Amino acid sequence: MAGIRYVRGDATVPSVKGVKVIAHVCNDIGGWGKGFVLALSRRRPEPEAAYRAWHRDRAANDFGLDAVQLVQAERYVWVANMIGQRGVRTSGRGVPVRYEAIDTALDRLAGHALELGASVHMPRIGCGLAGGRWSRVEPLVEDRLVRRGIPVTVYDHD
Repeated sequence: MAGIRYVRGDATVPSVKGVKVIAHVCNDIGGWGKGFVLALSRRRPEPEAAYRAWHRDRAANDFGLDAVQLVQAERYVWVANMIGQRGVRTSGRGVPVRYEAIDTALDRLAGHALELGASVHMPRIGCGLAGGRWSRVEPLVEDRLVRRGIPVTVYDHD
């Protein structure tokens, strides 16, 4: 079993052959406008539009912590909008990352990735604006994806 592959580069443009899923963490309040999502939206409009519609219609769908929305952005590229953050960071209120939600979302993502025969590509999810620690997230990625044979690449931006 191979481990997580770490590379320097841009997670929005995985440079491998085959079906790819770009995974990232979103908040549970419908906010899309800071961090990794800005880079994602510059390349593809579909994930943002789908996330906003998902949030807008949340009374009639599964939008909420630990949910995953899979959005096809190109023929062989999907984006996984994973809800793993409660609100957004504000001074004095602690970090919004929710490790349990990321864990469940990764488990759900694994099912999609296996169905698609896809590799998974991501920044260090939950560790930017969500305020999480990679030392807590990395074992979740290993347990939920790598141990199930799903190739995972984590990108550190230049």
